[in-house]
Amino acid sequence: MKPSIKKDRFIPLRKTDLIQACLDDGQLSGEQLSPFKTLCQQIVSTLHFEYHQILEELKDSYAPFDLNSDTLTVTKLTDDILQAKQSSFTSRFTQVLNAANFEKVTDQDLQEALQEESLFKVRLAVEFEDFEDVVFYRRGEYQQTETISKFWGLRKQKITFTNYDKVAVYIKFKDADYFSQTKSKKLKFKQGIADPGSTIIKLFQNVPKADLEMLFPNSQVRMRTIDKAIIGGSALVGGAVVLVTKLGASLLVLAGLFSYWLGLTNQEVTINTQQLIALGVGAGVLGGFIFKEWSKFKNRKLRFMKALADNLYFKNLDNNSGVFHHLIDSAEEEECKEAILAYYFLVVQGASMTSEQLDNKIEQWFAVHFDFQIDFEIADALAKLQRFGIIKSADGKYTALPIKVAQSQLDAQWDGIFNFSNAPLPE
Repeated sequence: MKPSIKKDRFIPLRKTDLIQACLDDGQLSGEQLSPFKTLCQQIVSTLHFEYHQILEELKDSYAPFDLNSDTLTVTKLTDDILQAKQSSFTSRFTQVLNAANFEKVTDQDLQEALQEESLFKVRLAVEFEDFEDVVFYRRGEYQQTETISKFWGLRKQKITFTNYDKVAVYIKFKDADYFSQTKSKKLKFKQGIADPGSTIIKLFQNVPKADLEMLFPNSQVRMRTIDKAIIGGSALVGGAVVLVTKLGASLLVLAGLFSYWLGLTNQEVTINTQQLIALGVGAGVLGGFIFKEWSKFKNRKLRFMKALADNLYFKNLDNNSGVFHHLIDSAEEEECKEAILAYYFLVVQGASMTSEQLDNKIEQWFAVHFDFQIDFEIADALAKLQRFGIIKSADGKYTALPIKVAQSQLDAQWDGIFNFSNAPLPE
């Protein structure tokens, strides 16, 4: 595992591996092993049902904004309803990101990223005025070291930078009126990709902090100062050589002709066929040189755009509705792991514990067994267990119900999920 800059809420284990680690820990008696495993399955099933409901809410509220939808629109929604659905989606989506243990990227982090030089040697410009709302979330913040080539591979340099394991992007474009009234027409909208007023969601992996700007949909490749200097210097030297070797005679003829026309000299200049051919050849050479330098500029820019496209291709994990499907699964996993860990340590302790004592015990256990520092979400974990009714609290201390009693409690809750005894009979 990579060393984190600071303790993260994310638990970097699959829930099945975590359950097995608890079973192999040796603190449960032989009689407790099978019931504990069954209880874990009940916790997983209960949370899966809850998150399925959240997923359905997200799908319903995002449906009017889903550019990748392949279903028919049955009812035309009013602006008020659309605004309510947008607000509902944003709220729920933020809740899921928090449950999946993502952290919001602060404005300061984003500004620092825009000011730092890209690791891919690509300079990007972002027009923030095109967006109504921009929010970045990240999970897993690490210091990473890479070796990069400089001066056409003649020199190797090791650089250390901040890297994010996952980055979720939520962007809402301004409406069509804004783009029709401003000069911001370089942003070419494409049906099924983005539209004025649309909301796009993207999920990326392994993103350097310095390259966050490449995740914006309207980022434009710009030449860096050093690239302009290289191209400009090459053009200057090449132009001087062309002027001296190819256009010298032609320039002398043109200088004499213009001097005569401007009245600077009384000596009349006549252009014969040979000189006319030389002028034509010189003009052709000059035009060819200008085209060559312009092609070099365009090709260098195309290489930068290809580097950007290649980088995004391998870093992109999901888009739009696929993102919250992905995040729902991640949030469900995190919630399961938190609940299972908290209950496990309460039940093996066999006595009441404060939330601080339980939090420290879990974090220490994780550091010893997996050599990884986490910031365990103790309040969230205890809240879930209390909602399930499988722990008790008194005087600021928490106690776990015996495993079999907890099983019965969760079983009773599950049986009551679809209780239609009080529902009115259909007519």
